Amino acid sequence: MAGGIGFVLSFIAVVFVHHAAAQKVHVVGDATGWTIPPATTFYSEWADKNTFAVGDSLSFKFTTGSHDVLKVSKESFEACSTDKGIGSPLTTGPATVKLDTAGEHYFICSVGKHCLGGQKLAVTVSGSGTPAGGAVSPSPSTTEEPSKTLAPANSPSSSVPKVGDEPSANSPSSSSSVPKDAESPAAPAPSSSTVVMATVYVTLSAIVMNLLF
Repeated sequence: MAGGIGFVLSFIAVVFVHHAAAQKVHVVGDATGWTIPPATTFYSEWADKNTFAVGDSLSFKFTTGSHDVLKVSKESFEACSTDKGIGSPLTTGPATVKLDTAGEHYFICSVGKHCLGGQKLAVTVSGSGTPAGGAVSPSPSTTEEPSKTLAPANSPSSSVPKVGDEPSANSPSSSSSVPKDAESPAAPAPSSSTVVMATVYVTLSAIVMNLLF
């Protein structure tokens, strides 16, 4: 009994460690941290070497009082301006920013002329990819359906014999199958993370019930 419970607890720990590892924390600038860089292209080159996804975090390591982190629009980023700042600047280092949406995210240091010196960062965050795959997958099925409905009409052998009443009786069933095929792509596919976590919880519940009873 104790060994079985220990196995279940170990399995739960492995699952949650794997789930946490999927969300990465990127230390901006690596060992250099968040400061006036040696070159104005330093942070853009750093961003090109990394891949950012929704759920990841950016860790800005700087000395409190020397720098800050301000999220801005693209226009403000290019002009090193704080006019279109998004939210309040993060003034206490180190500061962590959660990347919770896909797209472009822009950050600058609003202290003095640090931004003009290259202390600014632009990252591109990718989404999960599930909506894009779901939007593309229905297209092949819609192109195949017309060819299936035209096949009986093009075959002359089916209309010549007297027994052609039977194909005509079968033709509604074949046409009725087309809406059924059309309905299947319309159902939204659940996200992979939701399916995995639900499967894990159901499996663990079954194991615990078997051990206890």
